[in-house]
Amino acid sequence: MSRDEGGFIPGVTRLYEKIPVERVGVLIGEGGRVKEELMRLTQTLITVDSTTGSVIIEPASSSTPLANLLKARDVVRAIASGFNPEKAFKLLDEDYVIMTIDLKLYVGDRPNHLARIKGRIIGEEGKARRVVEELTGSDIVIYEDSVAIIGDYESANLAKEAIEMLIRGRKHSTVYKFLERESYVLKRKHLRELWRKSI
Repeated sequence: MSRDEGGFIPGVTRLYEKIPVERVGVLIGEGGRVKEELMRLTQTLITVDSTTGSVIIEPASSSTPLANLLKARDVVRAIASGFNPEKAFKLLDEDYVIMTIDLKLYVGDRPNHLARIKGRIIGEEGKARRVVEELTGSDIVIYEDSVAIIGDYESANLAKEAIEMLIRGRKHSTVYKFLERESYVLKRKHLRELWRKSI
């Protein structure tokens, strides 16, 4: 199957993303290392416009699965959301997902409201975010006007629910108790699944 001059394989999907210009350097990496590694692991071609933040993801060959393009897109989105490449690359594992919360949907775009809500999510000396991460096993980053979460589906969903409780004004202690209870249930469920697979 031949490519046209733009490197496009006719009839095969091409994905487009837009990332903040200040995150372009993180996506490319020193000497292009991050982008090259992502292309190698996903069998994709990734083109980044460093002046606009536009990203094009396409198959490196006709045998590249669509799932690989979607995984590459998830990694790009994670880096755009503020994650470092090491954490973003966790999304190449099929069990991991990224979830994003747009804070403006909850409090509007007034800077003082956004700052207050981000302060609640982070907590004093970062305690609230740290507790949510530890009890759910998820990675959380707060960047500009959004919160992004990486983890397996159930853990990320639990972290998302806890953060939404904080946004709605629930006490930190109430959210921590909720997380302790739900994370215990999740751990028991995972242990049962492991036990069933072992017999």
